[in-house]
Amino acid sequence: MKVQVGPFEDVLVDYLHYLTVERGLSANTKHSYQQDLVQFFQYLIAEKYDTLTVVDRFTIMAFLGQLEQKGKSRNTIIRMVSTLRKFFEFVQMNNLITSNPMDQVDSPKKAQHLPAVLTLEEVEALLQVPDTNTPLGLRNRTILEVMYATGLRVSELVNLRLDNLHLDLGLIQTIGKGDKERIVPIGDVAVKWLENYLNNSRPLLGKQQDPHVIFLNDHGHQLTRQGVWKLIKQWVKQAGITKDVSPHTLRHSFATHILENGADLRIVQELLGHADISTTQIYTHISNKRLTEVYEKAHPRA
Repeated sequence: MKVQVGPFEDVLVDYLHYLTVERGLSANTKHSYQQDLVQFFQYLIAEKYDTLTVVDRFTIMAFLGQLEQKGKSRNTIIRMVSTLRKFFEFVQMNNLITSNPMDQVDSPKKAQHLPAVLTLEEVEALLQVPDTNTPLGLRNRTILEVMYATGLRVSELVNLRLDNLHLDLGLIQTIGKGDKERIVPIGDVAVKWLENYLNNSRPLLGKQQDPHVIFLNDHGHQLTRQGVWKLIKQWVKQAGITKDVSPHTLRHSFATHILENGADLRIVQELLGHADISTTQIYTHISNKRLTEVYEKAHPRA
């Protein structure tokens, strides 16, 4: 697939091919790299660059400065630096440049950001929104129950297949980031909703159904990540929740609530499919913040 970025089209196509074949990255991750690089190449074209050989540290810094002037977040700029670092390693490895301009560019420090987490009351309010007397309402309630019960990423949820379910054992197979398979337990409540959906709702969704995918839209096709995102935004509004909630918020809430109830951090790491426990440790900060809030409300001399 060619993207219109002038003299940089060929190297972009080669790099995307490398990400797929050599590194085995998912389509979503590859798309993120592509978006960042298209933005960078468009900057180079606007500045009259037509080759990577003349790009130096000052070019990179000027580009990052422009992103900052446009109001891009610190984390967006950090991601861009990471993208450029990996891209220029590839370019140098293929002898398209003699020196790597990213060698002299430091990554900005990541801003501390605690993700939004729903309270138990907010989770319950959200679960009550779908009308389970309708096929789509029953599907919607099941989506929420499964996401909160398992902590699945939205991409993992929409890609669930019927042969991934082992409901008699209370387990679900899923493929996470880096194509890593993991087994996730699912509680009795979510199992009952899943069985109800599979028996009474899914057969009614669309005439030509995908025979393998679990969650279908009303045409019988696989529900998309964007579709789930839009639905959750609607349900959050209907539930009267004012927090900035995304599908990932249910994952954050799952992790935080089980930690607050005594789960070991290593177990939470396994359940979420984190390669590095430092990623999981963000939830201990959330739990501590929650403990402080409860203390300040409950203690008479807080």
